[in-house]
This record gives sequence, C-alpha cells and structure tokens, in this order.
Amino acid sequence: MNVIEIENLTKSYGRLKAVDNLTLEVEKGIVFGFLGPNGAGKTTTILSMLGLIIPDSGSIRILGYDIFREPIKAKERLGFLPENATIYEDLTAWRNLDFFASFYNMPRQEKERRIEELLKLVGLWDVRYRRVKTFSKGMKQRLLLAQALINDPELLILDEPTSGLDPEGAYLVKNIIKEQRKEGKTIFFSSHILSEVEELADKVGIIVKGKLRTVGTLEDIKKQFMELEGYEIKLETKQPIPKIEHPEIIRMEKVSENKAIIFAKKDIREDISEVLSSKGITILSLEIEEPSLEDVFLKTIYRREEE
Repeated sequence: MNVIEIENLTKSYGRLKAVDNLTLEVEKGIVFGFLGPNGAGKTTTILSMLGLIIPDSGSIRILGYDIFREPIKAKERLGFLPENATIYEDLTAWRNLDFFASFYNMPRQEKERRIEELLKLVGLWDVRYRRVKTFSKGMKQRLLLAQALINDPELLILDEPTSGLDPEGAYLVKNIIKEQRKEGKTIFFSSHILSEVEELADKVGIIVKGKLRTVGTLEDIKKQFMELEGYEIKLETKQPIPKIEHPEIIRMEKVSENKAIIFAKKDIREDISEVLSSKGITILSLEIEEPSLEDVFLKTIYRREEE
C-alpha cells in the first residue's frame, strides 16, 4: 500500500518552476529521505503534500485521500514538523501539547496519558511545567516533535527534524524515528545531513531544480551511480601487482607494489581474479569501494547543472 502518491505535480512562481512534473510513491512502513540543494523544490513539495500550497497541476493522495478534496480526513492521520516551526512561548510544555491535542477531540484521560508519554519520550517530562520561553532551541525542537506525534499519526512528515539539536538531542530524535518505523508508521523527512539520511532511510529521493532525479533504496541508487560513473575496485596482493589489461578498465593507480585502485566501467573482479591467478599472484583482497550518499548527491546535482 502506498501512503503517499504524487502524480505529475507542477508548481510555478512566475517563470520559476519550483516543482516540475514530479511523480513519487512512498510505501507504508518505510522511512523515506527527501534530498535536494537549497531551492530545489523540497519545501514546495512538502507544503503541497499538506494541502498548504495549491499546485498548478497534478494530484496528491495521502493515506488514500485526495489532500485537496478531503484534507481533514488526511490530516487527522498525519503529523508534521516544519523546519521553522513556532510554539507558544508563554505556555508550559504540558499546556502546549494539551492545546494541540484539543484539535483531535481526545477523551481527557487518553489525552493526559498521551501527553505524559510524549514528554517522557522527548526527555521533557521533568520540565513539563516550565514556560517554553525558558527552553533552549533544542528543547523547543523536541517539544515540536512531540506535538507532531500527539495524534499518534500513521504518517509523519518531518522537515529537517534534527535542526538546532545537540548530538544528544539528535540521537534521541533519530531513535524516535526508528521506533516509529518499528511500529509500522511511515516517515517522510528532508535533511541536509547526508549521514543522517544514510543511517535512517529505507529509500531516498533526490530533487534538483524541481525535478525528481533519482529515487530508490540506497543500494539501488549507489548501483545506478556506479553503472553511470564507473566502479572503483581496490586490490591487494601478496606479490607485486603486474600490469593488468582489460577492455573495461579506465585506469589503474598503484598505491604500492602490492596495492592498487582499478577504475572500471563494470564490475570485473572475477576477470581480475582469473588473470592474477593465472600468473601465480595471491589475492589478499579484491573489493568494490561503494560510493557514499554524499558522492551520489553531489554528482547528481553537478551533472544536472551541466546539462
């Protein structure tokens, strides 16, 4: 089942196409990382998903509901953490959550249980009666995450969820995302911290200049990257490495007499192994150096800028 279904979404501001014919599906129960440089169209896409921006064309279904025709039904079942959210500074942490819970018509006992549960979850239980204006930026961010979870949503949309957090706070938020996934929830989040996306996301989408350039599992997009950009094969042998000739080799760089990096158009490890074995060379290691998500991200951006 798809929790998010976006089809041919387009939104322009004057002559600028913020989102250009974007189509995307996100399955139930996964963590989806949404990446793109500043001005790529991430925020416009997210706000359209929430029904807060009316697109020029295209359709969006959230949890099976058309977000523009049945917004209340969709929003009752999702939670949202904006990047630059505001909160009621003169209220306590408890009163803030109590206020937002009132939108969901929760019975009083259930509401109080849920508020207690969330304040403990985000590490703010001991300061529940303090006014929010005395909180640090990180504490406010954790309270906002609790607010996004108040209705126990099936879909959680997070825009830069660890923004402004110290390492301890970021660790807590990442653990909450992991726990939500274990409970079968779907999490859609944007982040500029690529290591965070690599750690959390089951699937990743990269948007550049309003267009969705690549989407898939981390394994899939890394494989696509290597097929396009070439494979980096690290070789270490017991004896000195002889010259290796193969039509798929782009170049070979010697690190030492026993170590080399081979850049090839394809994965030719099997062929390399056969060649070296035939020459009596003992292979100690022969591995592909996988690209990082940062490699894929930056190359995707720069490739599109060159087009």
